[in-house]
Amino acid sequence: MSVEKTLSLLQERTARLEAGHVWLAGAGPGDLGCLTLDVVSALTQADVVVHDALVDPAVVAIAEGAELFYVGKRGGQLSITQAEITARLIALAKAGRKVLRLKGGDPYVFGRGGEEALALAREGIPFRFLPGITSGLAALGSIGIPPTMRGLNKAIILATGQTADPGDELDWRALARTGQPILIYMGLKILGRITAELIAGGLSPDTPAAIVMSATTPRERVHVATLGTIADDAERLGFASPVLTAVGRIVSMRAELLALAGQAQK
Repeated sequence: MSVEKTLSLLQERTARLEAGHVWLAGAGPGDLGCLTLDVVSALTQADVVVHDALVDPAVVAIAEGAELFYVGKRGGQLSITQAEITARLIALAKAGRKVLRLKGGDPYVFGRGGEEALALAREGIPFRFLPGITSGLAALGSIGIPPTMRGLNKAIILATGQTADPGDELDWRALARTGQPILIYMGLKILGRITAELIAGGLSPDTPAAIVMSATTPRERVHVATLGTIADDAERLGFASPVLTAVGRIVSMRAELLALAGQAQK
């Protein structure tokens, strides 16, 4: 079936973004190929797009003719507050606009989509959730690390290294004791403290670890090391947000898979 036919079928079955409604959508990790068809459809229907810093400009460009509001937040930099973003969504909806709230990854995975949905519901504003590929799992797959591997892990922990309250950090030692791989979102600023806590919780400093910056985009950078060295390496090598850090035996699969793939191409 041709791409044109597929898109035609999508237009026949897709929901309509109506005036006064807000759709909360995930743009995936960055690459255009990671967009869902529903999100592509939403981009073509919206007359206003409120988007984050992690949404690639090529994705936003699909919304031809839509009014664009950039509301990106970066740690340590002056930026719009979450309260201001929520207020803008409400105001735009009440003004009868067809609003697409576009976030990197998935809106409900460390994207504050739940907070925005709750605020919209309280105001009686109709909303719809359009899932995106969460950046953490996409990042691992794109660099050759399977998030789950029989014989290596029975679970994977998605954890955030950034909290609204500095005194409300995760109990990293408790997570270490699970023995399951940990995928850390937004933890670059305190990566040294996180790794120290994981080691204090019982993980060996030699535990495989990897850090990936701007996954799936042309700016992607990857570094594989150990739990004991990954934080210092990230600083020395100039890694900058957005980054994701993986800790656990699944990281060791990357070297094996890349080596075997290289042999297959010879």
